Amino acid sequence: MNKFESLVYNAVKNNPIIKLMLRNAYQGVFDILPNRKDYSINPIVAKEGFFFGFHDLNPFHTNDSLLLANRYLIPKRMPNPGEELEVGYFNKNDFWSEFKPLARTKAWNYHKGCRLQWLDNESVIFNDRESNRFVSRIYHQNGEFLKTLDYPIDSCSQDGRMASSFSYERLEELMGGYGYPYADGEAFLEEYFPKQTGLFTIDIGANTRELLVSIEELKTIGEVPRYVSEQTHFVTHTLFSPDGRYLAFLHRSVKREAALKRWSRLLVYDLKKGECHAAPTDDMVSHYVWNEKNQIIAYCRLEGVDSHILFESPTMEKYRRVAYPRLNSDGHQSFASDTIFVTDTYPDKWRMAKLYLVDTKTNEVQYLASLNSLKSFQSIMGQHWACDLHPRMNHTGNMVCFDSVHTGKRALCLMPLS
Repeated sequence: MNKFESLVYNAVKNNPIIKLMLRNAYQGVFDILPNRKDYSINPIVAKEGFFFGFHDLNPFHTNDSLLLANRYLIPKRMPNPGEELEVGYFNKNDFWSEFKPLARTKAWNYHKGCRLQWLDNESVIFNDRESNRFVSRIYHQNGEFLKTLDYPIDSCSQDGRMASSFSYERLEELMGGYGYPYADGEAFLEEYFPKQTGLFTIDIGANTRELLVSIEELKTIGEVPRYVSEQTHFVTHTLFSPDGRYLAFLHRSVKREAALKRWSRLLVYDLKKGECHAAPTDDMVSHYVWNEKNQIIAYCRLEGVDSHILFESPTMEKYRRVAYPRLNSDGHQSFASDTIFVTDTYPDKWRMAKLYLVDTKTNEVQYLASLNSLKSFQSIMGQHWACDLHPRMNHTGNMVCFDSVHTGKRALCLMPLS
């Protein structure tokens, strides 16, 4: 953001409706002018008709030979109950040309897909709907069905033993477009702080679930502002640390009758000690990921300033600001190494979404791409079909994949960085 945009943003950032109206009007003025041209540092391979979803999961196989993908089967609109998404993967050996389908699912959205992810080197897991309940399916990469878990998952530990979970009905009601269009009987939406639901862990081998932290218990962890006591609280964006010891998540609340005004914070649960740590942020945390050193990069508001913050340990007591003010707008991060991450931006006034490579040691920022985010893909109230780039690095750190609509269709894209 330039200085003027930053000034306006800071003035309206706590009022989502006014912020949305001003953004639409601002972009509308520039819609009159000729479009900016797409730019990328290297050629982009775009697989139209496919997408992956959020930035926090790695769709690449551990040896980078396979790339998980979702194929959508409906036109550009929100999915209705019962409508399916096809899951599968592309193979590097045939230059990512042929899609191998594995299965279909009825539990999905555009932003986070069906939480398709590698469970180990041979199998994948994703959410589905069965007999009026949410489940998760495990398939071998050769297409063989292996197992159904009785619960939906959000993220899995790297050893494939545990998964995180929460109420997708509660999430969909309080953060539309991130859950699924079904009831699960565990939302307890009439309660601000229900004790029956919250953050769950799943033992994948035993097919059992445990309530790790209830939403009611979240009131007692760290400092919760008094003004959110009459907001409806929920859990989302859960992610295990690489070593499996910690489980990070966002604790959010929303004033449902006040135009979706949200409060959020980042928490990290120590599964070994049974302790929960709260980040020393103000009232906003949007996106985060772990690196292999158990550090967290998060876009958040800290000391009144919105920026990328590197938390040096899971307790989040020590931290430093990264690449500010060069990067002063929200983004979705993915680590290329322990010190370098890729991030994106939301569409600017020209409707151009950008990709950057960031060095946390030197604060150097490399400009990777600027791609058109077509107006027809702009979400409207209650219809969250926008396509964020959501960049995701491969394990080698030399290729990024992302979702984009710059070709005119939603597409899963690949771009080498070397």
